[in-house]
Amino acid sequence: MGVSSGDLGTGLLDRRGERAAVDRALDRARAGNSTVLVVRGEPGIGKTALLDYAVRRASASEFRVVRAGGVESEMELVFAGLHQLCMPLLGRLEQLPKPQRDALAVAFGMREGQAPDRFLVGLAVLSLLAATAEDQPLACVVDDAQWLDRSSLQCMAFAARRLLAEPVALIFAARGPGGDHELAGMPGLTVTGLGHDDARALLATAIGGRVDAEVRDRIIAETGGNPLALLQLPRGLGPSELAGGFWLPDSRPLASRIENSFHRQFQSLPPQTRRMLLTAAAEPTGDVTLLWRAAELQGIPPDAAAAAETAGLVELGARVHFGHPLVRSAVYQAASAGDRRETHRALAEVTDPEADPDRRAWHRAHSAAGPDEQVAAELENSAGRAQARGGLAAAAAFLERAAALTDPTQRAARALAAAQAKILAGAFDAAVKLLGMAEAAPLDGLQRARVDLLRAQLAFAANRGRDASPLLLRAAQRLEPIDAGLARDTYLDALNAALFAGRLASPGGTPQEVAAAARAVPRPPHPPRAPDLLLDGLAATFSDGYAAGLPLLRRAVAAFDRETSAEEDLRWLWLACIAAVDLWDDDRWDKFSSRHVRLTREAGALSELPLALTQRAYVLLFAGELADAASLVEEAEVVTEAMGSRIAPYGVLALDALRGREPEPSALANATKEEVMLRGEGLGIGLTDWATAVHSNGLGHYRRAMAAAENASAYLADVSVTVNWGLVELIEAAVRAGSPEHGIDALRRLSESTSLSGTDWALGIEARSRALLSEGETADRLHREAIERLSRTRMGAELARAHLVYGEWLRRENRRTEAREQLRIAHETLTDMGMDGFADRARRELLATGETARKRTVDTLTDLTAQEAQIAKLARDGRTNQEIGSQLFISPRTVEWHLGNVFTKLGITSRKDLRRPIRR
Repeated sequence: MGVSSGDLGTGLLDRRGERAAVDRALDRARAGNSTVLVVRGEPGIGKTALLDYAVRRASASEFRVVRAGGVESEMELVFAGLHQLCMPLLGRLEQLPKPQRDALAVAFGMREGQAPDRFLVGLAVLSLLAATAEDQPLACVVDDAQWLDRSSLQCMAFAARRLLAEPVALIFAARGPGGDHELAGMPGLTVTGLGHDDARALLATAIGGRVDAEVRDRIIAETGGNPLALLQLPRGLGPSELAGGFWLPDSRPLASRIENSFHRQFQSLPPQTRRMLLTAAAEPTGDVTLLWRAAELQGIPPDAAAAAETAGLVELGARVHFGHPLVRSAVYQAASAGDRRETHRALAEVTDPEADPDRRAWHRAHSAAGPDEQVAAELENSAGRAQARGGLAAAAAFLERAAALTDPTQRAARALAAAQAKILAGAFDAAVKLLGMAEAAPLDGLQRARVDLLRAQLAFAANRGRDASPLLLRAAQRLEPIDAGLARDTYLDALNAALFAGRLASPGGTPQEVAAAARAVPRPPHPPRAPDLLLDGLAATFSDGYAAGLPLLRRAVAAFDRETSAEEDLRWLWLACIAAVDLWDDDRWDKFSSRHVRLTREAGALSELPLALTQRAYVLLFAGELADAASLVEEAEVVTEAMGSRIAPYGVLALDALRGREPEPSALANATKEEVMLRGEGLGIGLTDWATAVHSNGLGHYRRAMAAAENASAYLADVSVTVNWGLVELIEAAVRAGSPEHGIDALRRLSESTSLSGTDWALGIEARSRALLSEGETADRLHREAIERLSRTRMGAELARAHLVYGEWLRRENRRTEAREQLRIAHETLTDMGMDGFADRARRELLATGETARKRTVDTLTDLTAQEAQIAKLARDGRTNQEIGSQLFISPRTVEWHLGNVFTKLGITSRKDLRRPIRR
C-alpha cells in the first residue's frame, strides 16, 4: 500500500482498485448482505494502510467498527485474538442462547466451566456478531491474521463462512497463503507493489535529496514497489551510497531486509529507549499501564520512549501501537537473550497473579534460564485453565514449556502430558518431539506403556491407515500387567483401528490378529460393561466367525441400549452402530445413530460430529430418506471443512450412489479410493466399491456393478458390513449380467449371517436375493416374502428395490398386470425418495409392459437445496429460528432468509403451510 511521508502505514498513494474493492464490501454489508474480504500481500506492501482506509470508510458510513490484530508472540495464548475482537461487543452476551453464552464466557476466562468446543465458541461469535449488527452495520477488521492464535482464527473463519443475511463485513489482512489455511477459499484481494511513478514519488520522500536515476530505478526494481521497503531500506545509508550507486543488492528475503532496516534504526537509539522498546515488544497485550510499570521497575525513565516515537517506530497512546508488526519482531530479535529474560521477569512482576495468572506464568517461563520447578508448576496450572477454556493448543504449549523447565530426571510425566495435549490439539510433529523428550528421561513401567500408547494414538489420529492397529495392539499388551481396564479399552481402540485398515492393515494389525490377542486378555473383575461385551463380541466374530460372535454382540448392543454412560456412548457408539449393522438390527442402528448425533451436539463434541452425522446419514439413506440424509451429509462436510480434518467423504459417496444422477462413477469416488489406498484405509476402498456397485445397479450397468461388488465383498479382513452390502449388490448384478454362478456363491456367503441373525431386515434381504436366483413358484414366494419382511423394517429403500425386482421378474414371466402394480409402486416410491437411477430403471420396465410413466425431471419436484430442506423440516417440527441456527451453525437471521426462499419455492406464505412432505 502506498504510504505518505511521516505517517507510516496510514496514507494512501493511488490504490484506486483496492479501495474500490473495500468500498464494494462495505456497501454490500450496509445493504444487509454479509461479506468477507481477505487482503493478502507480502510484508510492508500496505495491507494495514488499506485496513485503516476500511476503518475510516466504515466509520463515515455509520458502521460500528471493531478491530483485532495477530501478535506473533501471542500465537499460543488461546482465544487471545478473538477476545480482542469481541471485547467491545460483550454487552450483548446475555442475548445469546445459554450454551453459547456459557461457552464464550468460559473461553474468555469470565467464568469457570467445562472446556467448550471451539466450534461452539465459533457459533457464539456468529450469534454475537449477528446480534450486534441488528442496531447498525458492523465492520470487523483483523490485521496480521497469520499471527492469530489458531483457536481464534478458526472461530473467526467459522463465523465468516456462515454469516449470510446480516449487515456484517469481515475484513482480514494476511500474508500470502500458508499458515492461515482457515481463510482459504474466501473472497480475496491481493495487494502488489506500487507502480513506477508512485514508487518514485514515495522513495523521494524517504531519501529527501537527489539520487542517481539508475540507483533509484534499481531500488524500485529490487523492492518490487513495496512501500515499506521503499521507506525503510534507504534509512541508514549514506548519501554516497545512494547517489553514487555503491549500495549492493541484497539476496535475503524482503521481509528480512525490512526487519534489518528497523534493526539498524533500533541500534541507533539510546540504550534506555531500546530497553523501553524491547519491553513493549515483549508484552503482547499492548497495555500501556503495564508497560510503564515494567519500565519503572527496570529503571527506565518516562521520556525514554520519545526517540522511538519520533522515529515512527512506536506510538504510545491508549494502547501500544508499533508502526509496523515487523518493528516488533525486529526489536525482539535484536535484543540479547539476557535482556529478553530480564524484560520478561519485569513484566511477570507487574502482571496481576489473580487477574491474569496465565500471562504471568508465560512471562516467568520466558524469564527462566534453566529448569525451574516453581515456574513449571505454574505452567501446569495455566495449561489446566487453558484446556478448561477449550484451548488445547494453548494447554499443549504451556505443558511443553513446563516439560522443558523440569529437571531432566523428573521430566517424563510432564513431557507425556504435553505430548497427549499436542495430539489432541493436532500438533503431531510437536508430539513426536515431546515423546522423544519423555523417552530420554527415566521411565517407570506405566510411563513406558503410555509412550507406546501415545505413539499409537498419534498414528491413528494423524492417519487412519495401516500403521495404527499394530501400534495400539502393542500398547495394549504392554498395559495388560499394569492396568487391565486401560488395556481392554486400548484393545478396543486397536480393533477399531484394524477395522479402518481392513485389507490394507500392516502385518500384525489385521482385525483377525488383533481379535486373537484381545481374546487372551483377562476378563474384568467387575461385571462386564458394554464396551467389554463389544470387545468380546467383535473379537469372537473375527476369530471364530459370525455364529461365535452373535450372542456376545447381541448382549453388547442390548447393554448399549440401556446401561451406558454419556462418556461411553460418545467414545463407543460408532462401533456399537457397526455391531448393530453386523447383526442386521435396523432398530438399534436407527436408535444408536440418532443418539450419537444428539449426544455429540449436546456435549459440544463437534470433533466427533462428522462421524456421527455420517453414520446417521447411512441409516436415512437405507430408509430412503435421501433429503434428510443430504442435509446431514452437508452438515458433516461443513464441520469437517471448518476443522480442517481429512475424513473420507463416505456420506457424499453413498448419497450420490443412491441418487444415481450421473452416468458414470464420480471423480470423487476415484479420488477417494486413491487417497485411502495411500494411507492404508481399507474401509474406504470397500465403501467406495460398494457405492459404485449401487450406482451401477441403479443405472443398469450390471457388468460394472458386478466388478465393483466383487471387490467390495472379496476381503474378509474388511468390516463385515461392507462385505455383506457388497454381496447383496453382487447377487443382483450377477443375475442381471447373465452370470448367476457368481450370485450363487455370494448368496451362500450372505446367508451365513442373514439366516443366523433372523431379523426382518436380514431375512428380507436374503429372500430378495434368493428370489433373484430362483424360478417359478419358489421365486414368486420369495419375492412376496421379501416385501412382507422389509415392510416391517426401517429400510424403505430396500423395500422399494424389492418391489422393483419383483416387478421385473413378473414382467419377464409375462404377468403384465401384476408387474405393472409392483413397478408402479417401485417407480413412485423411488421417485419420491430421489433415487433417480433406480426410479428410471422402474420407468423403463413399466414402458416394456405397455404403460407410460413420466421421467423425473427438475421441474417435477420442488428444487430445495439440502440446507433449505433441512431448515424447512426443522421449522415444520416447531423449532424456532434460534434453535435451527444453533443446530445448523448459522445465525437466526440467515435461517429467516432461507425460510423466505423455501416459502417462495413451495408457493406458501407461513410455517403452518409446511405440512406437506418436503422433497429435494
